[in-house]
Amino acid sequence: MAKVIAALLLTAAQALQAPHARPAPTRQQAAAVAVPDTKIPDAISAEHPLRVVIAGAGVGGLTLANALKGCDHVDVQLIEKTSAFKRFGGPIQLASNAMQLYKELDANLYDQIESKFTWTGNLTNGIKDGIRDEWYAKFDLASPARDRGMPYTGVIERPDLQEILLGNLEEGVVNNGVGVHSYTTGAVGSRITGPVDVKLEDDNIVAGDVLVGADGIWSQVRAAMRDEPARGDGSGVAYSGYTVFAGELAYNSPDNGEVGYKVYIGPNQYFVITDIGKGRYQYYAFLARDPGSAETEEKPDGTVPFLKKTFEGWSPDIHAILDATREDEIEQRDLYDRPPSSLKPWSVGPVGLLGDSVHAMMPNLGQGGCQAIEDAIVLAEELKGLTSRTEADIALTNYRNRRLVRSAAVQGLSRFASDIIIRGFDTPAKIVDGRLENFNYAGIVTRLLQPILPIFFMVQFNFLYEGWRNEFAFDVKAGLLIGGLGLFLLAVGAGAVGDAAVLLPFGLESIFGVEALAGISESISTFLGGAEGML
Repeated sequence: MAKVIAALLLTAAQALQAPHARPAPTRQQAAAVAVPDTKIPDAISAEHPLRVVIAGAGVGGLTLANALKGCDHVDVQLIEKTSAFKRFGGPIQLASNAMQLYKELDANLYDQIESKFTWTGNLTNGIKDGIRDEWYAKFDLASPARDRGMPYTGVIERPDLQEILLGNLEEGVVNNGVGVHSYTTGAVGSRITGPVDVKLEDDNIVAGDVLVGADGIWSQVRAAMRDEPARGDGSGVAYSGYTVFAGELAYNSPDNGEVGYKVYIGPNQYFVITDIGKGRYQYYAFLARDPGSAETEEKPDGTVPFLKKTFEGWSPDIHAILDATREDEIEQRDLYDRPPSSLKPWSVGPVGLLGDSVHAMMPNLGQGGCQAIEDAIVLAEELKGLTSRTEADIALTNYRNRRLVRSAAVQGLSRFASDIIIRGFDTPAKIVDGRLENFNYAGIVTRLLQPILPIFFMVQFNFLYEGWRNEFAFDVKAGLLIGGLGLFLLAVGAGAVGDAAVLLPFGLESIFGVEALAGISESISTFLGGAEGML
């Protein structure tokens, strides 16, 4: 008996001295133990594949991993900070451009997404007068998609999309429980070290030939690449000027099955209600506020009463969905975005950025996730075409050149949508029972813009659905149409807000973003330089 007790005590002591459990080693780490540290040749082959390390398992990172799946000369390791994937996050809109990319990437993957999808692009969508509850302008999302043989726009629960993308990957590709801390470059490629050595938060090293930062708006990879903080001053992330209250709930909408989404406009704020399927709805209340208003603006009776008071006198639809909302079904967050930069690098050597880490955008067009998907497909095309490790920087530069202007234009349009609605729109002027209602400058301008907005949005959606292949750096025809109509809207709206500066040519920056204009200039210069060489 004494020997048994002694053995038990010894076992317990050894257990107490054992280190805490660590995440299972990656395939590369396991290989490093079993295989001597021999130099890997520069040529890429099935025997010596291109080692791609992806930081972040969001929509962009998972799509990139799926796009590289089945390529026998590419080995993918996806590093995700969260210890396990849980069902969190609301619905995400996948517009026709994103759905078409999934359809061409993998028919089985597309079918799985479609099985969880709620179509909205084939329904009525548009802007309503927030006070009078009348349609102001309707968007035709169906025709641009139907004319091109593309799927309609719709929404899917983010956890469902994540589960589908994860389920399509081989076991061992995704490594949970530890995030990327930093990286170093310049080492001679071997089985243990690589052109880029990725340091994880637990001090382990993952060797790679390419590192892709798909780790979101507060990207650690971007911070290390640009030697800047991930958050705060100097990070390049800008507060949009807006805070949003987002609610998600089961709701018996009177127009269920008929309306996809509706944007209620009025003075200095707007409210969006969208069908997300299975009797559930999501809404957003956009307010112009200083950053941190969630803590500084008092709501003594709760968030729902605060919003009902804020939207007092607005459409009964708004108050009906607010009345159906529990306090735990709504949250507030400040909105930040990041213009895609032609002045700061998208990549340095074998390290590149993707999605929100390089071009986070406002949610107004529902294109944030879609643009990350476009990034992933283009980057996968460039990486799969590599034959040499030392040319990884060329592939990343080509990816940036194909994506810069389009992503910047979409980012600018997303910001423009908020600015023009909040700063330029008001309750439209109208004659009611012989009375003049809201016959001020802003009201008259809002009424005059009514027949023009559908044209602008038609051009915008055609731009989004035309250039999804990213074969050209800039779609000149669509760009000129959007720029011309956008300048007109800005010029008229400028008088409504007393901002004459937007009448200057620099007003294009509000439509495309300053980085897009710089990218357009760069693209034109490159084209002219090439043309000069041919003469």
